[in-house]
Amino acid sequence: MDQITDHRKSADGHRAGAPGKRAAIIDAAAAIFADSGYSSASIDAIAARAKVSRQTVYNQIGDKDKVFKAVVEDVTQRSSARFFAVLDSFPDAPSDIEADLAAFAKRLLKVAICEDCGRWLFRILSLEGARHPELFASWKEYGPGRKYPALAARFAQLAHGGYLELDDPSLAARQFMALVMTDVRADLQLGLPIAESELDGLARSAVRTFLKAFGKR
Repeated sequence: MDQITDHRKSADGHRAGAPGKRAAIIDAAAAIFADSGYSSASIDAIAARAKVSRQTVYNQIGDKDKVFKAVVEDVTQRSSARFFAVLDSFPDAPSDIEADLAAFAKRLLKVAICEDCGRWLFRILSLEGARHPELFASWKEYGPGRKYPALAARFAQLAHGGYLELDDPSLAARQFMALVMTDVRADLQLGLPIAESELDGLARSAVRTFLKAFGKR
């Protein structure tokens, strides 16, 4: 886990390397949009949460529409970066495929799905995706467009190595992610945090079901 670059925040609570005020505004706005939706959010509330002035929000990003667009782009990119950081730890030559895949699934949940960016993105998609589909083109590009093919390639390697039996790596990747998401999806849609203590059990359950379908006979 320590080897994964997971975009940890610096001591002041903002992302390391990002301009402090803009990062604070993006994080504050993401939390508010995820909690209340676009219509109920206000520049004043965003500024107050970010601990900056209203004018600073306008100077750094712009009006509410521009802030919303910036939030969608930012959290999509950060969530995708976390996913690919975890994917680098995929067990290509597992000594115990169930245990190793479960550990990988737990890292996905902890680092790329249930952390702030993942929760904000999922919640904002649930609230605003139908009303603002054009804003989520980048999510389609970074999400299903890149993540699933990359994961499918890893499962194809496992099948080639004799660890799995599957004819369609893309199907295996989609079903793996669906199983990993099964028990957290409802909480994410409601904007509820998932306790870290639950992640191990959720990951193991998902992998056991996955291996019943694709495990070596």
